[in-house]
This record gives sequence, C-alpha cells and structure tokens, in this order.
Amino acid sequence: MPWADDSGSHDPENAETAVGDVVTKSRLPKPESKRSILLGALFLMATSAIGPGFITQTATFTVKMGAAFAFAIFLSIIVDIAVQLNVWRVIGVSGLRAGELGNRLLPGVGVLLGIFVVFGGFVFNVGNVAGGGLGINAMTGLDSTWGGILTAVLAVLVFLSKKAGVALDKIVVVLGVVMILITGYVAVVSGPPIGDALRQTVLPDTVDVAVITTLIGGTVGGYITYAGAHRMIDAGVSGPDDVRSISNASITSIIVTGVMRYLLFLAILGVVAGGVALTSSNLAAEAFQHAAGDIGLRLFGVILWAASISSVIGAAYTSVSFMTTRETKTWIRNALTVGMIVLSTLVFMTLGKAPGTLLVIAGTINGLILPLGFTVILVVAIFRRDLLGGYKYPKWLSSAGVLVWLLTLYLGAGAVGKLSTLWNG
Repeated sequence: MPWADDSGSHDPENAETAVGDVVTKSRLPKPESKRSILLGALFLMATSAIGPGFITQTATFTVKMGAAFAFAIFLSIIVDIAVQLNVWRVIGVSGLRAGELGNRLLPGVGVLLGIFVVFGGFVFNVGNVAGGGLGINAMTGLDSTWGGILTAVLAVLVFLSKKAGVALDKIVVVLGVVMILITGYVAVVSGPPIGDALRQTVLPDTVDVAVITTLIGGTVGGYITYAGAHRMIDAGVSGPDDVRSISNASITSIIVTGVMRYLLFLAILGVVAGGVALTSSNLAAEAFQHAAGDIGLRLFGVILWAASISSVIGAAYTSVSFMTTRETKTWIRNALTVGMIVLSTLVFMTLGKAPGTLLVIAGTINGLILPLGFTVILVVAIFRRDLLGGYKYPKWLSSAGVLVWLLTLYLGAGAVGKLSTLWNG
C-alpha cells in the first residue's frame, strides 16, 4: 500500500517502458540503455532544481552581491556534490528508495519523510505551473492562466504515454540542454566582466553564509534530493557493480545545475556591471530584455517555461515515488502522478498563483527534509551495511557526509525557527 516499505518481489512487465517500473536481474538494461537511464536521471535531478525559484534566487543574489556571488555558487556546488554522492550511492547500491530505507531503519521514519516530500512537492508544483504560465506569456503573449493550463497538460501527456519512462528521460535532457544553450547565448551578449567573476569565484570580496545555505537548500533540498536517484533505481540501475556509473551521474547532475546557475549569473551580471539598475519584480526577465532586447524577453520566457515544466514533472514523479512502492501497478503510479499535476493546476486556476503562506511553509519544510533524509542516508552508510549488501562504504565519503550533515542541521534549525514564527504569527 502507499507509504509502505517494499521488500517483496518486483513485477518486470513493461519494465523498460513505464515510469517507475523496476528491471529485475533477468532484464537488466543494456549498456547503451543504462547510459540513457543515467543521463535521464541526472537531468531529472538537475532540471528539478532549475525551477522558477532557482531563477529568482540567482537573479536576486546577483543584483545584491555582484561578482562576489560567484563564490557562493562555487562553494554550494562543492557541498551539493557531497550530498548527492552519498544519496545516490546509498540509494543506488541498496536499490531502495529513501522512504523504504527510512522504514527499514525505524518504522514510520520513511512515512514521515514521505509526508514532508509530498506536501512540499505539491505546493511548489502550484508555483511551477504558475511559472510555466508566465513563461508562455513572455514567449507568446498568451494569458498566463491559459499558459499554466497548457504547461500542465503537456506534463500530463508525458505520464499518459505508453513509453512514459523513455519520454521522461528524453524530455528532461532536451529541456536542460535548451535552457543551458539559451542562457549561454544571453551570457555572451550581456558582456559580463568574466575576469572579475572568475577571480571572485575563489577570492571573493564578500562572503554571505546565508546566501550559500539558501543555494544549497534550493539545489538539493526537498524532493530534489531524491529525484534522480529514485528515477535511476526505478528504471533498473542499481547494485555495487554500478557504483562508478552512479557516482559519475550524481556529480554530473550537480555540475549541470551549477553550469546553468553560473551562466544565468553571468547573463545578469553583465547587465548589472554595465550600470543598469534592475528594479522590477522580475529581475531576470528585465536583465534579459536589457541584454538582448525584445528577443531577450522571449528567450527568458523559453527558459522560465522549460524550468517550470521540468520541475512540474520532477516534483510530481518524485512525490509519487514516496506514496507508492515498486510493486504498485504502473497505471496507479501514473494516475497518482497525473492527479497531483491536475490538482496543483486547479489550485493555480483558483488562486492565480501559489498561496504565499503555503509556499513559505513548504520551503521551510524542505529545510527539514534535508537533515531528516540525509540522516537516514548516513546511518545506512555507516551502521547498516546489511542494507547495502555488504558493500564497503568509503570512509572519506561518509566523513564528508557527516560534515555536510552538520550543515543540514543548521539549515533545519533555521527552518524550525521560521515555522515557529509562522505558527505564532
């Protein structure tokens, strides 16, 4: 049943064509298929991270800090790699989802983690649908409400496809590449001070710890932490023999996200360094328009839409992976995924956007998900190697994980403080 631990046998029927199906030992993916699965998984994680909030954060901090923001990006990438290396390796070697691992350690932990992930994923999906509407509006002038509905319909079609898993893997790769290429073009056109940006990547004039921790939470917090790893094992790539491929994919996912953030930073920095004062409520859109005129605004619409629909897909898919087990019928998983997208779209149509207070609460809960979920990962890595099939977990990796875990506790403490303020306010 939903939220349950999965320790039974797997149904390999249609395993290579449906989202969430598991490929058994008798139907392991071929090498070229394995590469395709890992590519899709790493881009699912990366594009899930690159949502409307990602774009807003990057624009805001670039305007605030200028070239010094490059150091925050660099340091957050290092920490994010340490998180994802541990998460992907434990989930990948064990072949168990994060919720299943939590329930194996202590009954109910996985359920609690799942509740947090699903709530945060749903609320942010309302914002993602709204972002899709704004993106289409910037591209075509179509009303943003209809743009949001169109975005949701296209996302739903992915999960209604007979080959949903293959479609999901290919679509997130295409969307990710499109975002990077367009942002790279605008970064060149805006003429940023690249020398200063490179210097401040390692020798910043100012350091803002709060900005760094915000970037970490926004890149590997909430459902994003598990998006790629869950897709990977659901598609049949798992076990100690695949450790090297799993590790490389986890690192690449963060690098893709980092490249996108750095290019977006450069695109906006070029405008800011040129003396333009960005003052609108949509700093990134304003910067793109200053850099490339009306076509820049259209291109920003493409980026915002691609970021939004990929996040809609990633949030829905990952949330449902916590609501079901791998024995759940494919049509049930896909129906739940479609239902989540439809429900978030109905909320968007009713309110016009994600409710502000719920977004704040969901973002705060994402700050709690990281330390809770990462605790499960580290306990398995250090103390429960039986769940890893006896795999000898590298001490350097678990040690790096512990250091990052301390940082997640700091993030979590801040999240609790925000929840307390909301509760009392």
